[in-house]
Amino acid sequence: QVQLIESGGGLVQDGGSLRLSCAASGGTFSIYAMGWFRQAPGKEREFVGAISWSSEWSGGIRYYADSVKGRFTISRDNAKNTVYLQMNSLKPEDTAVYYCAADRYGSGRSRLARDGEYDIWGQGTQVTVSS
Repeated sequence: QVQLIESGGGLVQDGGSLRLSCAASGGTFSIYAMGWFRQAPGKEREFVGAISWSSEWSGGIRYYADSVKGRFTISRDNAKNTVYLQMNSLKPEDTAVYYCAADRYGSGRSRLARDGEYDIWGQGTQVTVSS
């Protein structure tokens, strides 16, 4: 069973950048689609972005929520069993706990944008953007 550990959260000023990491252990990382979700206080968990599982033909297809498109970038390094979320031009409304999640052989935006499709979750990392 894959286990996930996020890191890289912190406090940053409006317009700043952070890179979150999600390290996986205990399974074949490349067969898992990896998603990023966030939950702000008093709000429901929302989709941020995802990258599909990667095969020898494709390193994975990326999907993003409209609210982060052009500012956030997801990447994966299967050799390091790690997925990253590079966050640029951060805004106070990006403040939330960020979670990574894994979905075995997951693909397609409609599936990967639904948190119910993921059965493995990390513990979350806090991102706070000050104005």
